Amino acid sequence: MSNLESLALYLMVSNHFMDERFIDGNDLKENIINHLPRLKKFAFNIHSRTFFLNEIYLPSNADIRNTFINFKDNQIVCSVDYSRREKVGQCHIYSLPYTILFYNNITNNFPGGLFKSVRQISLCDEHPFEHEFFIQIAEAFPYLKKLRLTNTQSQQHKHSQSSKDTKKKEYPIIKYSHLTELDLFLVHNDYIEQFLDLTKTYLSKNLKLSVEYKSLRLVTDNFTRETTRMNCSKINNIQFYDRISTIPEHFQMYFPRMKYRSLLSYFDINYSSR
Repeated sequence: MSNLESLALYLMVSNHFMDERFIDGNDLKENIINHLPRLKKFAFNIHSRTFFLNEIYLPSNADIRNTFINFKDNQIVCSVDYSRREKVGQCHIYSLPYTILFYNNITNNFPGGLFKSVRQISLCDEHPFEHEFFIQIAEAFPYLKKLRLTNTQSQQHKHSQSSKDTKKKEYPIIKYSHLTELDLFLVHNDYIEQFLDLTKTYLSKNLKLSVEYKSLRLVTDNFTRETTRMNCSKINNIQFYDRISTIPEHFQMYFPRMKYRSLLSYFDINYSSR
């Protein structure tokens, strides 16, 4: 190993309650770099997560970034987040260029950038995701195929391009030209509307959607709402997180790409209760 000249390191680490530390530049220098005297190229992507009981000192982005001051010829990105409700912190450090196919646990503190290699992401936060955040996500991941979202907080700045209130700020429609899977897991209904309302988002065809049936029915106004009809017509595969017994007959018209004959087995529908 002492003759190693190139190293790519990818780690996900979860610490226990007794270790309230993130992996940072000091760890990489002391445990790796100092033991590899011939190392010329070092690429890394490390996501560390830890519980914390002491809130007096919580390392910031600047604190973590300062541990990389002496790194040579490397652009380093640091992103630190804390959930005081769950007493959990996470730190994502990586070198550029970013070459991995996924980018997980993105919060409102996402540092931005352009990630052409990424095909799969997950978004989660205990603070609301607003429309501007989703604009940033679409621009940062232009070839995104799979997106999973977890957020139970209502959006604070709702909008509609079809609103008659001319004083409201107009937002660009967000385009996900390559998206094939959309998983809306444990989300407030605002985010289902965010993705299905054509005045906010443009989705590609042949999309797989994972969502709760009761939430989908509410957002689409029992599968009659016009502003969500276009994006719903592009969905050809749905996975419901909750169990359902019946669906309205006009469901097929709202999701024309779904094969109606397969609904009985796919959705576990009990037609005898109709």
